[in-house]
Amino acid sequence: MRLTADEIQFISRKIVKTLVSAERLEVDDEARVVEGIARTIVDELAVEDRLNDEAREVLAQHMGQMERSDITYSEMFRKVKRELAKKKGIVL
Repeated sequence: MRLTADEIQFISRKIVKTLVSAERLEVDDEARVVEGIARTIVDELAVEDRLNDEAREVLAQHMGQMERSDITYSEMFRKVKRELAKKKGIVL
C-alpha cells in the first residue's frame, strides 16, 4: 500500500468535510462516514496490491522470454497488470 493509515484518515476526513461544506452530503455521524470511506480506500488499495503481486508472479514465470525481447520490466509489468485487471473487471 502506498498510503499510510494517517494519510488515508486525512483524505477520508477531507472528502467528508468538502462534501458536507458544499452541501452535497448530509451526515448524522461524521466519524462513521469517515471510517467507512477510509475502509473503502484501504480495501481498494489492497485489491491493487494483490493485482501487483499477481503481475509480478506472471513476470517471474516469463523472465526468460522477457530477457530475449526488447521490452523493459516496467513496460511489461504495466501491460500484464492491465490485462489482469481487464480479466478480473478491475478498474485502475
